[in-house]
Amino acid sequence: MSNFKQKKVLITGGASGIGLLTGKMALEKGAGVLIIWDINVVLLDKVIAELSSEGYQVLGQLVDVSDRHSVAAAAKTCIETDNIPDILILNAGIVSGKFFHEHLEGEIERTIGVNVLGVMLTAKAFLPAMIQRGSGHLVTIASAAGMLANPRMAVYAASKWAAYGWSESVRLEMKQLKTGIKVTTVTPSYIDTGMFEGVSTNYVIPKLTPKRAASAIIKGISKNRIFVRMPFMVYTIPFVKGILPVRWFDFLVGKGLGVYKSMHGFTGRK
Repeated sequence: MSNFKQKKVLITGGASGIGLLTGKMALEKGAGVLIIWDINVVLLDKVIAELSSEGYQVLGQLVDVSDRHSVAAAAKTCIETDNIPDILILNAGIVSGKFFHEHLEGEIERTIGVNVLGVMLTAKAFLPAMIQRGSGHLVTIASAAGMLANPRMAVYAASKWAAYGWSESVRLEMKQLKTGIKVTTVTPSYIDTGMFEGVSTNYVIPKLTPKRAASAIIKGISKNRIFVRMPFMVYTIPFVKGILPVRWFDFLVGKGLGVYKSMHGFTGRK
């Protein structure tokens, strides 16, 4: 089991949403240092001041995870100051919520940059040092969209499919090489943080509260779980997709559960 006590935890996109909540819970579990990477300097400074005033050791770095130079510089600082993370939570993500052909110039590149390159560049910056140390825990915040196609989510789903496949492949690599690095892949459905404002859900696949999502992530890390999927229905996706013909699956998920219309009212974070 991964113990948080006195561990160094780094979270990308950690100044808001489930990233912030997960960081707070890690500190409550006894983490020695919380390192927050975020692109929003106002939120970053505010969070650092608040948590520091509560007696926690919190470090913040202004980082654009889609920029390899930004990631490399921030990681270099961490390594040189003996702040190689024990637990690295790859949480930063964005969504535009449009039909594929409606995307504006730069939106596709930005989504792939943050959701895919951001995950890979950050992990690549720290993995060699973590492997040399012989311990660590890599946590990828993917999405149920990484297993389930959905209208108005083509680019987002593509990015999360990539993150999901990457995370699973790295898990197998770390195991095969006997590095001591644990890997957990998180695949939540919609979380009520504002990022998916306007989406429609139902009692079968409800919108998750941020607290519930963060708690599940912390528990999953503590228990070294390979997957953290939420809500429960997300666990059934691989099985149901495997046994049903595609058109039957589309009917069940699209018309029966209404998933394929869930993004119709999407407005996103203001």
